[in-house]
Amino acid sequence: MELTVVGVGCRKCDDLIANVQRALEAVGRSDIPIQRVQEADEIADLGVFLTPALIVDGVVWSSGRVIPAEKIAERLRRIATA
Repeated sequence: MELTVVGVGCRKCDDLIANVQRALEAVGRSDIPIQRVQEADEIADLGVFLTPALIVDGVVWSSGRVIPAEKIAERLRRIATA
């Protein structure tokens, strides 16, 4: 599983990373690294227009908002059982 947080390093980006870390702990997968993309050209290449964004396995899960850790954990559980 590949997790990427996209953003320029603002407070919301940091909050999203913290929520992803809490979600990974909640589902027992704190071993999964979280990639971070902060460069404007890389962000544009990913097709993200609003930050922060969360990309999981190449699919944009959210853009322009901070998803709560509980929601991230819920979605991670769903894809783990699929």
